[in-house]
Amino acid sequence: MRRFASTLVAALALLAVSGRADVVDSAANGFTVRTTLQIQAAPDAVYRRLIHIEDWWNSQHTFSGDAKNLSIEEKPGGCFCEKLPNGGGVRHMEVLFFAPGKTLVLRGGLGPLQSIGATGAMSIQLTPSDGGTKLQVTYAVTGYLAAGMNTLAAPVDSVLAEQFTRLENLIEHGNPAPKAQ
Repeated sequence: MRRFASTLVAALALLAVSGRADVVDSAANGFTVRTTLQIQAAPDAVYRRLIHIEDWWNSQHTFSGDAKNLSIEEKPGGCFCEKLPNGGGVRHMEVLFFAPGKTLVLRGGLGPLQSIGATGAMSIQLTPSDGGTKLQVTYAVTGYLAAGMNTLAAPVDSVLAEQFTRLENLIEHGNPAPKAQ
């Protein structure tokens, strides 16, 4: 958890992503962030990679330190979960809705949002666009934090932008790591 929180803050430096990442709104009781990317692959291909989160999520943003421990169960009520050593586990989010090649909707609090009692709804939309796919991720979070939930909006936005840029890199270049600058 400590590693996740520190890398969440460190990710603010990773603002050079393709596409757009925005804090849509932000208040003391919650925020909404959105990342939009244009991926050069068909929506069905993007969706197939999307649900294999273990292949593209950054291991630094896991509790176990290894993204290979992540999985998404493709069913209503399915788990976006992480296996931990010694039989432990984390339920990051729950699958609320999925339409292969089009939509994935999840509910829950990622990383440190869990320990402050926050929750959110993440909607991932895939639409055909310019010979590829427009991927739009919107994460609306609500909860209580003495300093205000708005203090977490930019770090969460940055981390999600990084993760979905990794998905884009995996699909377009065969490697989730950011392209060399």
